[in-house]
Amino acid sequence: MKKTIGIVGGMGPLATADLLIKITMATRADSDREHIRVYIDSDAAIPDRTAAILEGGEDPVPEMTTALRNLERCGADCIVMACNTAHYFLPRLRKLTETPILDMLEITAKSCARLYPGKKAAVLATTGTLRTGLYDRALQKEGVPFLLPDEKQQAFLMHLIYDVVKASRPMQPAEEGWAELLRELRERGADYFILACTELPIVANTLPDEGPFVDPTEELAKAAVVYCGYELKEPPEGGGPPGDDTTEQRPRAQAVPDGAEDGSPKG
Repeated sequence: MKKTIGIVGGMGPLATADLLIKITMATRADSDREHIRVYIDSDAAIPDRTAAILEGGEDPVPEMTTALRNLERCGADCIVMACNTAHYFLPRLRKLTETPILDMLEITAKSCARLYPGKKAAVLATTGTLRTGLYDRALQKEGVPFLLPDEKQQAFLMHLIYDVVKASRPMQPAEEGWAELLRELRERGADYFILACTELPIVANTLPDEGPFVDPTEELAKAAVVYCGYELKEPPEGGGPPGDDTTEQRPRAQAVPDGAEDGSPKG
């Protein structure tokens, strides 16, 4: 029997919509009725995750637990979260439910090891995500070499995430800085880039660069499709990992009206 997905959403709303799109585009289906049943609780009132981790801000787990209970009542067979930083609270959430919660970071690290064996990743994320060491541990577990942006590079990333994308400003003025960031990271040894903040796939889809990129939201979507007993679409002829035929078909968001991951611009 095929299973259903529950999304603990609202972190932020656009990231939730992006995950649903990627689940849909990754699923082999010949009609609407062949797609996965997905339940969504998009609660944008969930407190800021970075503020809670770094500054002792309001604990987001109670509000996340409410969403979890709502999805359980709907009958979700697995739970996913389209927010990298929210996975800091994953151990606590797993103790509160018997419903499996898929781990975006673990899935991404496994994909990196499979797709780019022996290659070095650059982890592009908010400062909050980096300070938790979430990706460090996940990548080390899978034997994936990686590097992190230096202070100047991280400052530009935070500007791009918060002052451009979350502020719904045009991205084109940041194109040169984005290209320079990726070039500098390549010079430091990066072979590919993990878009470890849910705003960054939007940037990568808008500002031209060859990458290559690993999108944790897309990797999570593919894993959820397989977990639920559905088939992934075949890759396009000549390239791409299984299920990665969605690049040209997937709608491209240009800006984020509400923060797509970490809420207010905390460090």
